[in-house]
Amino acid sequence: MKGLNIVTIKVTIALLFVLSVFLVFISNTLDAGDKTMLTTPRRVISLSPVLTEGLYLLGLEKAVVGVTIFCQEPPRAREKEKIGSIIEPDIEKIVSFKPDLVLAMSLTNINVIKKLKNLGINVVVFEIPKDFNELCHVFLQLGKEVGKESKALKLIKESKEHVSRMRNKTNTLPKQKVLIQIGAKPFFVATKDYFINDYIEFAGGINIFKDAPSGSVAREEAIQRNPDVIIITNMGLSGENEEKVWKRFKSIRAVKEDKIYFINADRMCSPTPVSFAESLEKIVRILHPKR
Repeated sequence: MKGLNIVTIKVTIALLFVLSVFLVFISNTLDAGDKTMLTTPRRVISLSPVLTEGLYLLGLEKAVVGVTIFCQEPPRAREKEKIGSIIEPDIEKIVSFKPDLVLAMSLTNINVIKKLKNLGINVVVFEIPKDFNELCHVFLQLGKEVGKESKALKLIKESKEHVSRMRNKTNTLPKQKVLIQIGAKPFFVATKDYFINDYIEFAGGINIFKDAPSGSVAREEAIQRNPDVIIITNMGLSGENEEKVWKRFKSIRAVKEDKIYFINADRMCSPTPVSFAESLEKIVRILHPKR
C-alpha cells in the first residue's frame, strides 16, 4: 500500500510536469502569433476608410458593425450601418451599437473621441501616415489591436515585396514630371508631406510639387511647371469637368500629348499596404505604358 502511494505520487508529479510544459507552450504560441482567443473584438466600429478596408483584409468583416459614409472599400463595406462622417460621427448611434472597440484616425474631432472615452467606450486613434512606411506601421498597429498581428505582418511583407518589384522595374526608366490632383475647390495637389508622393517617385516619376509648402496651390503655378502627366483622383470632384478645364491650356505638355488620366480616389487616397501596391502598379502602367 505504501509502495502504491509512492507510485501514485510519482505519476502525479509527472502529470503536473507535462501539464506545466503544455501551458508554457500554449502561452508562448499565443505570444508569438495572433492573440485571437484573447483580443479579437466582437463588435467594431470604424471611423476611417483605410481602417475599414484593413479590418476586412484581416478577416474581421463579421465583427464590423458600423462604418462612416466614406467607407467604400471593399464594396461589401457599403452594406454596413452608417454612423456619420469621419470628422463628426454620430455619438448616440455609436453608443447604441454597444461596440467593444472604436477605431479612428486623427482626422476625427478630438471632442468626439473624448466623449466616447468618457462613456467608457474603448477608442483607439491612429496617426495619419505620411509615407508608405508609416502606412505599413499603421496597418501593423491595427493588426495588434485586433489580435491579428501575424496576418498583418504577412500582408505587409507581401505588399513591400510587390512595391519593391515595381521600384526595381522603373528605377532606370526615363522620368516624367507628374502632377497628381486630389482636389478641385480648392485646387489641391500632392507634396512631399503626403504618401501620394511615394506613388509618383516609386513609379519612376518626378513630383512637380514635391517642394511646395502646402498642397493648396494656384492652378497657374501648375501650368507654369508644365507636367508631362496629369493624374486626377475623383475625390469629390467631377473628373470630366476637370479634364475640360485642363484642356483649355494647350501649352501644357500633358494636354498636348493627351496624358490626362483618372484614378479611383477611394483606393489611392485611403490605402492599406495592399491597395497602395495595387494603385502603384496602375500608376506605373500610366507612366510607362510600353514597358
